[in-house]
Amino acid sequence: MVKTARELTEVTRIQERVDAVLHIMKGPGAHYGKGRPLVTALEDVAQVAILHGDFPLAQRFQRFASYAGGELFLEILENYYDDRARLRSEEHMRRMAALGAERAVAALDVLCRDNPDATAADARNLFRGLAQSVDHLDLGEGEGGIRLSVRETRRLQQLGHMEVVLRDLPRPASTEAARMLSEVLADADMGTLAQVLELRARQAGVRALRAAVDDPASSESALHDRLKNQEWIFGGAYVDELARRQYTPDTILDIPLLRGDGSLHVVELKRANIEKLVIRSGGHLMLGAAVHRAVSQTQNYLRALDEKRDSILAEHAVDTRRSAATIVIGHPQYATSEVTPAEMAETIRTYNAHQSRIEVITYETLLSSAARMLALSSAQQDGETEEAGPE
Repeated sequence: MVKTARELTEVTRIQERVDAVLHIMKGPGAHYGKGRPLVTALEDVAQVAILHGDFPLAQRFQRFASYAGGELFLEILENYYDDRARLRSEEHMRRMAALGAERAVAALDVLCRDNPDATAADARNLFRGLAQSVDHLDLGEGEGGIRLSVRETRRLQQLGHMEVVLRDLPRPASTEAARMLSEVLADADMGTLAQVLELRARQAGVRALRAAVDDPASSESALHDRLKNQEWIFGGAYVDELARRQYTPDTILDIPLLRGDGSLHVVELKRANIEKLVIRSGGHLMLGAAVHRAVSQTQNYLRALDEKRDSILAEHAVDTRRSAATIVIGHPQYATSEVTPAEMAETIRTYNAHQSRIEVITYETLLSSAARMLALSSAQQDGETEEAGPE
């Protein structure tokens, strides 16, 4: 597939990077070269292709890199770039869709058998409840649970990339579990249930982020993984995390957030383990070199977004003029003892008071803010539950 992809471009610089990939893949002797050098080389091809405006080729090599890094199975690449494999997958998808329809009919048969007076609204409520609940079910380790083999995991990932609409829902572990689930869904307020599940998901996300912050070895990538698709944690002004992270050739954003007015807000993530986040110099406290580097990098991002505003707005419907940014960096638990947490907070607050478009916060501030929002949401939910309870 790499050799085939090389023939899709006539740009010498891209071809040279592809040749470097092939050289690594040949490896010494008869051994196939792999590991981090191969992943890095594939990512280099994607980056150069982006710089030359060849986005389809860049996406192809980004997928190659994901496969080489163990994030995608080979079947995914074959679906994208092998016609015969795609035809096999389409046939399997058709069979899965038919199976899903048959399961739906079977569920309706049971509904009508147990409730002869069931209406179309009852059927909709049944499937709506299943759809809202199934993504939050966990797979246990005990007897009677659901186990997925590597083969089935590959198939699920393959179907996910194919954007399959109908899904084969797992059977309950027993008839008793099926009855209990049916009763819960029949009595539950779907809106309240969705809010409860969302709150639980957010709480789990904050716990995972806190664990990553408390690990001194956590990289920027590890912290980014814990914050992906958690735009709520940065405040209610943001309606979504944008899937596209690159809007200019030399700028890849960590977390691009969309505001309610269609404008862009940039979140730049740095490591939590930074000893000299705030330093004392000449009797005064000031931010350390790591913060100033992050601010300078973010300033360059904002400048590039300003300059490309018109083309970005026309192509992606995102307004990047005068975008603002938040830099999340450091945590007091890793700071040197000569600066107290209170002094660190005051120094950062003083720095932010003189900035107009870039705000610097620590992971402690982010986690504290998230904890307050979750506590407020939990209190509101408890109040609504009491009001909706039996008189």
